Amino acid sequence: MRIIFMGTPDFAVPALEALVTAGHEVIAAYTQPPRPGGRRGKELTLTPVHRKAEELGIEVRHPASLKGAEEQAALAALNADIAVVAAYGLILPQAVLDAPKHGCLNLHGSILPRWRGAAPIQRAILAGDAETGVDIMRMEAGLDTGPMLLEGRTPIDRKTAGELTEELAQIGARLIVEVLANLSAYPEQPQPDDDVTYAKKIDKAETRLDFSQDAAQVERQIRAFAPAPGAWFEYQGERCKVLAADITDGSGAPGEVLDHLLTIACATGAIRPTLVQRAGRPVMATADLLRGWAIAAGARLA
Repeated sequence: MRIIFMGTPDFAVPALEALVTAGHEVIAAYTQPPRPGGRRGKELTLTPVHRKAEELGIEVRHPASLKGAEEQAALAALNADIAVVAAYGLILPQAVLDAPKHGCLNLHGSILPRWRGAAPIQRAILAGDAETGVDIMRMEAGLDTGPMLLEGRTPIDRKTAGELTEELAQIGARLIVEVLANLSAYPEQPQPDDDVTYAKKIDKAETRLDFSQDAAQVERQIRAFAPAPGAWFEYQGERCKVLAADITDGSGAPGEVLDHLLTIACATGAIRPTLVQRAGRPVMATADLLRGWAIAAGARLA
């Protein structure tokens, strides 16, 4: 098939690679524009999809918007059979949805209709869901409301958002290749009307560890934001990210350090960080952190 691929982050890259490997003709890759980055923001940073598409010899397009008639005409002129979308990051106007012969299919990282929206993986972890997955759905004007063609599931267990994103990206890549191998074999099924939830974009304020919650919820907060942007606490005016932690016994005022191992009291129970990152430093084991930054029992973390 002649495919337009539309995606931006690492989550989308396995699907792009899988489509090429399966023998499809990816005629263009649409992605977010390069952003300032590098040293002092003086270099433009390409998206993961941009870099992979160039590596594969695929034309890359990165319009700031698809609302204009000129961009819509340029996309329609590609004469694509279908568009495959994976975490692209731009709203697709109806003219774009209608341009490919078979419309647009989206790889969405949740079990729809649960967690429609921007941050389904993080929201599933924060909510304590037992499982999540990837749905291949036909895109329509509503927010992730389109009918579904195929679904894959996986248990969340104690996976971080980073680990789950990698796993779901591989599942999604396999599913989209399976669907496109015989599109007519996957009749579209409308989403159920019950269990609709929305995965709003992560706010920076949510990444601050909230020790007034029980230990299980604090540990979910850590996994939901690992490895990036990272959940964090503040001590002596300095932030420290917590990238992994164990739930353990202990009691005290929320945020109180209970021992020399950096066990931290929560509303009920406690957490013991195992992987941390002090501001401007590399990721390290908690024991290594404490050798250079003493946080004594009785200290209060905020």
